[in-house]
This record gives sequence, structure tokens and C-alpha cells, in this order.
Amino acid sequence: MTIVPIDVAHTGRRNFVTGAATIAAALFGVSAEARASNLVLPADRPTPALPGVKQIDAGDLSVGYVDMGAKSWPVVLLLHGWPYDIHSFAEVAPLLVAKGYRVIIPHLRGYGTTVFRSSDTLRNGQPTALASDGLALMDALDIKQAIVAGFDWGARTADIMAVLWPERCKALVSVSGYLIGSQAAGAKPLPPEQELQWWYQFYFATERGKAGYAANTNAFNRQIWKLASPEWMFDGPTFDRSAASFANPDHVAIVIHNYRWRLGLAEGETRFDAAEAKLAAVPTVSIPTITMEGDANGAPHPAPKLYRAKFTGPYEHRLVTGGVGHNLPQEAPAAFVRAILDVERLA
Repeated sequence: MTIVPIDVAHTGRRNFVTGAATIAAALFGVSAEARASNLVLPADRPTPALPGVKQIDAGDLSVGYVDMGAKSWPVVLLLHGWPYDIHSFAEVAPLLVAKGYRVIIPHLRGYGTTVFRSSDTLRNGQPTALASDGLALMDALDIKQAIVAGFDWGARTADIMAVLWPERCKALVSVSGYLIGSQAAGAKPLPPEQELQWWYQFYFATERGKAGYAANTNAFNRQIWKLASPEWMFDGPTFDRSAASFANPDHVAIVIHNYRWRLGLAEGETRFDAAEAKLAAVPTVSIPTITMEGDANGAPHPAPKLYRAKFTGPYEHRLVTGGVGHNLPQEAPAAFVRAILDVERLA
């Protein structure tokens, strides 16, 4: 398997990579000399502010989402993970808009202003439910096809969408690669060192863990950020911007259900049974795909060689070096943007 290394220079906050210099220069007015060499932007540059969050009814949810760019432009659907939010794409989004893409960034169920339309709906964190949310949002916005891209829960959601609805997904960018699983797969024990990485999953399996997460949500999630990205020196305002999304009334319920479902400790919804059966067969992804990994990812993640065969269409894997952790779009935004710009061209 060919791995394309991408080096990211960093001073405090992550800086942009060589190869994305032209994009960054357009937004930040960097000199021609900087564009021709390794581009290093000031570590204290301000984070672009996302525009106001819109709301739309889509399936079970009233979805809060950011919509940037012209409606006639090709669409990129950006999906965040746990415990993060739409601000993981605050620098990614304007770079994509500058290149002529319409960018849609939804709060996942249980985050920000995304809320359930009925109090009777199961607060289901089942991965297939999140994928169905993505499709429902595309339908509500009358988007026929999009590049789907994400990390953590968002990468898993994008992977599932690419398998279940390939005709709606033009291409895929997935941090940490192939993340489709099943309850059967989750029942298989792992080597002790791998089980240790999943400590929070076992914590959430207990009522003490549920109560602990509810009582200490922000402190817990800050700890996850540090463990998952040990070399990312994020500051207080950066965390607080995302932490506001954890105040969602369903956040704890969705997180707990997600991890309990994976271990077979919580039921999903029968309407997803057929999809789950298909996913349990570990299907391949046929659409053009770029997978990515940061060289300092402290979260559980599979080795690229283990999932290479799961991508049968045009494919490339990129290793982003320079101390990049789990939240790759926020830590190395230009590398993530470059993958989105390049993935369509693989075909």
C-alpha cells in the first residue's frame, strides 16, 4: 500500500502544510515566497468564525447546521466526532468555500442545536441512526450528491453512508479509515493493550459511568481531547467553543447509548436491522476515497494495512506528520482540505 506522507509544521496551534499554500495564501494574503516554500502561518492567528447556525427538520431531528457557499456549487458534507463539534471545521470550511464548494456542517444528534422533534423518539446513538441523519439532512436540503468527510464518529458515519447510499456520495474522506463495525464485532475481546485504550467505553457501560459523564461532561471531554491529541496545545477558548455544544439535552443519552450499543448492552431500532445486517458483513467501499491518519493520534484506531482491502475504488492513504492527533481537521486543516480537493480526481 502506498502511503503519502504530509508534514505539518506547528507552533502552538497547528499550521498549514506544504501543498495547501495556494489555498491558504488566498485567504490570508501570504507572500509568493511563502507559497513557494513550507508555509508557516502565525500560531496566534484568529480562528475564523463560523456563520450563524440554521435549523431544518430532517427525519427525527431538527438539525442545527452551518451552510456556506453558493447553493449551486458542489457540496461537501463535513461530519464531526465525539467529543467535538462543528468548530473542528472552522478553518476547513472557508478554505473549501474559497475553492468553489458549498459546505454543510451539521451538529450530530445530541450536539449543539440539533434536537429531537418528538419526546417519544428513542435517544439512539446507534451508528446507523447517525448515518440516516446525514441522508435525511441531504434530502431536506435537496442535495442529490455530496462528498462526505469526517473524523471519529463522523468518519464512521461517512463510511456507512458511502456503503449504504453510494449513489448519494460522490467521494469519501475518512480519518482513521474504515470504521464500520457491528455488535458481533464488538463482542470479540481484544488484546489487553487495545482494551485499555477503550477504558471510557467500559466506564460508560456502568450506571456510575453514566452519572459521572453527566456530572463532569466538560472535564471528561477535555481529558479525552488531551489523550487523543497529546501534542495539540489547544487553549481554553478553543475547547470552550466546542464545549458549548455538549450542553444539548440529549448529549449524555446519545453518547452512553452509542457505546453501550457497540458492546451489545443496549438495543437499537428495528428499522435499522436490514442495514445493520449489511454492515455486519463488513462490506467494501467502492467510491473514490482518501483515508488519513495523524502521526500522534492517541485515540484507538486501526492500522492502515488492516483496512486497505476494504476500499475497492480509487484510493489513497495519507499520513499527516508533525504531531497531528485525533482531531485532524482542526489540527491540520489544510491537509484535510487538500484531501477533499484531491479525492474527486482519483477516479
